[in-house]
Amino acid sequence: MLRPGHVIVCGVLSLLCLGVVMVNSAGMEMAPLGLGASVSVDTILLSRSSIYLCLAMLAMGAAAMLPVRRMADNASLPAEHAPRLTGLVLGTILILTALVTVYLPGLSREMNGSHRWIAFDLPMVGALSIQPSEIAKWGTVVLCAWYLARTGSGIRSFFSGLLPLMIACGAIILVILKEDLGTGALVAMTFGCLLLASQAKRWHLLLPVAAGSGALAAAVMAEPYRLRRLETFMDPYVDPQGAGYHMIQSMATVAGGQGWGRGLGNGLQKFGYLPEDTTDFLFAIICEELGIFGAAMVAALYILILWAGVLIVRREVRPMLKLLGLGFLATLGGQALINMLVVTGWAPTKGIPLPLVSSGGTGWILTAASLGVLVAIDRAQAHDEVAASSDTADDLPEGLAA
Repeated sequence: MLRPGHVIVCGVLSLLCLGVVMVNSAGMEMAPLGLGASVSVDTILLSRSSIYLCLAMLAMGAAAMLPVRRMADNASLPAEHAPRLTGLVLGTILILTALVTVYLPGLSREMNGSHRWIAFDLPMVGALSIQPSEIAKWGTVVLCAWYLARTGSGIRSFFSGLLPLMIACGAIILVILKEDLGTGALVAMTFGCLLLASQAKRWHLLLPVAAGSGALAAAVMAEPYRLRRLETFMDPYVDPQGAGYHMIQSMATVAGGQGWGRGLGNGLQKFGYLPEDTTDFLFAIICEELGIFGAAMVAALYILILWAGVLIVRREVRPMLKLLGLGFLATLGGQALINMLVVTGWAPTKGIPLPLVSSGGTGWILTAASLGVLVAIDRAQAHDEVAASSDTADDLPEGLAA
């Protein structure tokens, strides 16, 4: 029987496979002109993105085998067994520690004026880089879901319930916003979704909304290049060779694909015209080479994963697992939507990748693992359904059971 968990696995694998192919296609230099190494099946299979695909699926498989019901029950013990504020503080410290590693000398790697990565060399592997904001993004979802489930109706009390969580998540979001506006806004949006799904009073949510809006505005005002992006979003041709160049080239790439695209590997904008073509703007290359059909296929895969995830979340009865699944889905859907809006010119340029497609090992692995938790929840629900049907059959008279 096909279950929502199976749909999620198939959707994730499809997006990852598409990502491997498109990352290698966008990474071509002068191969179509015969001036460089060509891209073949062998080079794709041996590429770093293929290794990340395997690691992502392994992470998803490991997460799918987690005993999520037992873990949720242990995490939701009464507060006197493990004070929730202690767990909130420890979780916040761990996430903030991961975020500040980008400022450690010798580990930090600066790119485009931002410190978002830590880089190190491993024997027989070479240089590896990790984006701590990815860890913080998914870790914040886990922390919020745990705290909200542990607090229960206590979240309706502003000072003893909601305020500690606001302070913790506010600190995390502020640190992320300093270097990564897009991810910071995404984490804030997911935090808001979880609060709406909790038992918090609706009028209490006005304060985090106001605080988040103020922090976002301050982050934009603090960096001149962010203000310039807003200006060029309104009219990119104000500075076509400067701040508006990225958006102009992205829209030209999307428009160049038209209905059926130029064909896989036949895109033109990747040859030095479109910046970040393998990462944040890979969706533009998909539109150029695969056309509207390819773009619709990508959107359909995300919708399919989200639909299957919603079915799982709606059937779940444990508050922590319900909130955890909702947070993971909100993060995935929000990130995909923001990326597509940016690439097509409907939102200001931000450095936020297309999940499970844009090049990025940390993002692939953690996103796949997070969706693997939803698969684990679905497995637990399937086990409960089988047990319930067995009990029903045992209760029937012998003739009816046969």
